[in-house]
Amino acid sequence: MKIREVVSKIEKRIPLQQAEDFDNVGLLCGSWDRDVSGVLICHDALENVVDEAILKNCNLIVCFHPIIFSGLKSLTGKNYVEKAVIKAIENKIAIYAIHTAFDNDFFGVNAGICQQLGLKNLKILQPKKNDLKQLTVFVPKEYSEKVREALFEAGAGSIGFYDECSFSINGNGTFRPKEGSDPFSGKLGIRENADEDMISVIFEGYKQGQVVAAMKSAHPYEEVAHQIYSLDNTNHYTGLGMYGDFEEPMEEQDFLKFVKEKFNLEVIRHSDFTRKKIKRVGVLGGSGASGIKSAISKKCDAYLTGDVKYHDFFLAESKMMICDIGHFESEQFVTQQLFEILSQKFSTFAISKSIEKTNPVNYFI
Repeated sequence: MKIREVVSKIEKRIPLQQAEDFDNVGLLCGSWDRDVSGVLICHDALENVVDEAILKNCNLIVCFHPIIFSGLKSLTGKNYVEKAVIKAIENKIAIYAIHTAFDNDFFGVNAGICQQLGLKNLKILQPKKNDLKQLTVFVPKEYSEKVREALFEAGAGSIGFYDECSFSINGNGTFRPKEGSDPFSGKLGIRENADEDMISVIFEGYKQGQVVAAMKSAHPYEEVAHQIYSLDNTNHYTGLGMYGDFEEPMEEQDFLKFVKEKFNLEVIRHSDFTRKKIKRVGVLGGSGASGIKSAISKKCDAYLTGDVKYHDFFLAESKMMICDIGHFESEQFVTQQLFEILSQKFSTFAISKSIEKTNPVNYFI
């Protein structure tokens, strides 16, 4: 199997279009057309991880954080990024990064945190806005099912945990073929009346090209009458962070002890106690101070994330306990999650989890 085939299957499960605009996801180095001998999954594709890939005969590294984040003006090995990339290229190893595409996935990074905590009734903390579009197309009745199936196959009609969602209304359409046309039905210069269905479907904006192409391919008309609308609806199934509820609330100190145990932590930095029990918890893996206000608005009693700055802790204002458990620590389950996803999709080559340490932060206790 070629690298492009592996990547294609990964992206059907975790679309890169879900990633944030600032991110650098996808194939960072390597040839699309090289056969895959093995896949190594890691958090950060550092030089020691590339060495591990060489040892395990893995020529594709699937990493969470992109080792190349900003532009490289040279490759001389002067820093840890260039050293890793040079070694990968010299040994014909491709590096593919998933990062915020998995952060924004409903079953991604933050779902893994919530699962570890045992939270229920999970919802996206910061759902994506301006992400949904609606297509309306007019189809001759006898072709309605063919066009509808093509739209579904292209990814339209998925709403939350439902797919193949559409709405149709039957009516009468008119058109008059003019000189130069090649009509599916009717005669030049004569108005035609057609029994047509108006079909409507919703889709994520990044799918527009494939959805329109599928519609036109299945549609019998030379000119396909259709409209595309941008919706104000929020996409509640894609976005950063999550929140959920414990079945039974717990005292704040018990909650902190519980988190330390579940995440195997040396230390937790947190804001003042609020003197109320913890029932609803918000989470955002990685650098998540941007989600503090959203967590408060969702009436979370506690918020778990990493990289919280001094002044960010003031934002709690006794409404919620902010807990900084560390950047890497909050994302530590990603490697296992990706391993499980890829293991289900591929069985013709070895898939391994990296055992190398890549967390640059250490604690002296």
